[in-house]
Amino acid sequence: MLNGPPACGKSTLARRYVEEHPLSLNLDIDVVRGLIGSWRDHAPAAGLLARSIALAGARVHLTGGHDVVVPQLVARPAFIDQAAALAGELNCTFHEIVLLDREENSVRRFVERSAASQSTFRDTAEMLGRQGQLTRLDEMYDQLMAL
Repeated sequence: MLNGPPACGKSTLARRYVEEHPLSLNLDIDVVRGLIGSWRDHAPAAGLLARSIALAGARVHLTGGHDVVVPQLVARPAFIDQAAALAGELNCTFHEIVLLDREENSVRRFVERSAASQSTFRDTAEMLGRQGQLTRLDEMYDQLMAL
C-alpha cells in the first residue's frame, strides 16, 4: 500500500512498480470508484464499495502469485487492517509505505493537478467540492499524520 496525501507521488510510484514487475497490479481505488454508476451522487457509499471491490480483486491477483500495489490516501485504519489481514490470510507480505511532504506543498500540488491533470484528480476535487471538503485538505493531512 502506498499511502500519503493527495499529489505526493503515490500513483507515479505505483505505475513505475508495475512497469518493472510483470503481471503486478496497480489497483487504484479511485479508478475502481469511477467505474461505479452515479458514484458522485453517492460518494461515501461508492468509496466503501470501491474498497471492497479492490480487496476482492487483490485476493484474486495475490492468489495467482502476483504483486498488488494500492496507491491510496488512507487516513483511517480500517482499510489498512483489511488489506493487511488479506495478505496474512494468503501468506503474502504486506507493506504500507507512506509518502509525505509538507502540508502546504501537498495542498498546492493537489489544487494544481486538479485544475490541469488526470481525470482522477479532477474527479476527487469535484467530489471534495460537492462534500464541502475541498478546503479541508489540511484536515485530511492531519488525519493521516495522526494515523
